[in-house]
Amino acid sequence: MSQSHPRISKAVIPAAGLGTRFLPATKATPKEMLPVVDKPAIQYVVEEAVSAGLDDVLMVTGRNKRPLEDHFDRNYELESALQKKGDAGRLAKVQESSDLATMHYVRQGDPKGLGHAVLCAAPHVGDEPFAVLLGDDLIDPRDPLLQRMIGVQHEYGGSVIALMEVAPEQIHLYGSAAVETTTDADVVKVSGLVEKPAVEDAPSHYAVIGRYVLDPAVFGILRRTEPGRGGEIQLTDALQQLAADEKIGGPVHGVVFKGRRYDTGDRGDYLRAIVRLACEREDLGPDFRTWLQRYVTEEMQQR
Repeated sequence: MSQSHPRISKAVIPAAGLGTRFLPATKATPKEMLPVVDKPAIQYVVEEAVSAGLDDVLMVTGRNKRPLEDHFDRNYELESALQKKGDAGRLAKVQESSDLATMHYVRQGDPKGLGHAVLCAAPHVGDEPFAVLLGDDLIDPRDPLLQRMIGVQHEYGGSVIALMEVAPEQIHLYGSAAVETTTDADVVKVSGLVEKPAVEDAPSHYAVIGRYVLDPAVFGILRRTEPGRGGEIQLTDALQQLAADEKIGGPVHGVVFKGRRYDTGDRGDYLRAIVRLACEREDLGPDFRTWLQRYVTEEMQQR
């Protein structure tokens, strides 16, 4: 029997990472501000939260991340200049980011890992379930993963994580979940989690990707969690405790995602995301696809 649980209204976006895989581009520019076509990656993530009904967004930032706040704030000088030029199209694009959601910011301070970043959100979130969206993962808006996760949490309570089946040789890059089937084809019950296991130690090929809907009980666990893999406070370790003892904060379920996901934290996937999204744009797609097809054909002939 389904139960009624508190409505989720708040989203937390950890964005304090240094972006070392994109140096030197990220020496002075936050990695979250790198453009995917003509929009920074972080805006796609905020738009996803808003589309799922979460219009209260807390961004966990760090040093040199002020451009994130500026992007979601008003820029009166730029807006005035565009208005004087009569450039209504670009003016609307500039204003769009500042009108998306009610934005809040908190600094993580010491880079102690994802678990610590989530813990920084505790005063803002309070005693209610909330969503966490990692800025490196872009989910195609045609595949409403977060909405589905919120629906599962509303039905079962507890916490819900996003899972994706990956090749065995890739599981060491992710958290890996031990799972049990449920009556829903795309929902599993999570009985255990391991952060970045060796192939032989992984409980499954189900990898945890960057979307979570969490019970506030996770904060109490994170406060007691010692640094784990990489010397950081791992969110996976806290979720493992929730999965092991439902009395703490309810069960942990996983939504198995089979849609379109772009990992903009990886340079290759970042480039592929730009190509895919550009191809699908009405204003760019036709000419870009024609050029891309010609380019690929010419490259194949040269090889």
